[in-house]
Amino acid sequence: MSRIGKRIIVVPEGVTVKEENGVVIVTGPKGTLEQKMLKDITMTQTDNNITLDRKCESAKAMHGTMNALIQNMIKGVKDGFEKELEIIGVGYRFNVQGKKLVINAGYSHPVEMIVPEGLTVEAKSNTEITVKGIDKVAVGEFAANVRKVRKPEPYKGKGIRYKDEHVRRKEGKKAA
Repeated sequence: MSRIGKRIIVVPEGVTVKEENGVVIVTGPKGTLEQKMLKDITMTQTDNNITLDRKCESAKAMHGTMNALIQNMIKGVKDGFEKELEIIGVGYRFNVQGKKLVINAGYSHPVEMIVPEGLTVEAKSNTEITVKGIDKVAVGEFAANVRKVRKPEPYKGKGIRYKDEHVRRKEGKKAA
């Protein structure tokens, strides 16, 4: 049996989890999230504990995945998720304009990105932003798309990176 899959999920105070027609609905102080139950996985809820079981051996691969998805949904509606990004380079900067993020990253034009529904982008300064939301997948995907505009390069370290990311630096050409 999957070690992650057989982990018991504890539902904290103020969060409700219910299953209707094969869809798990998690509601909390920050909002509501829905996830379709994966095939051959069943959910059992007793008081504030949730356990997942699989009907057959072929569902073994999805057992731990479903457990992690529900765990992330509960954390999202209770606390939320956030990713911090920073931009490094002369003239590089972020600019948040309502639901639009404008990135100046050394191109001949500014790159404009529309912030998806359910996410917020806060600018700490011209060079630092925080992407916040209740859906872990949406937060991570938008942060990755912002990073993709100008990935950090290994020689000078210029580009967009996560706050805690370490960029491995290379040595340039040797002088003769």
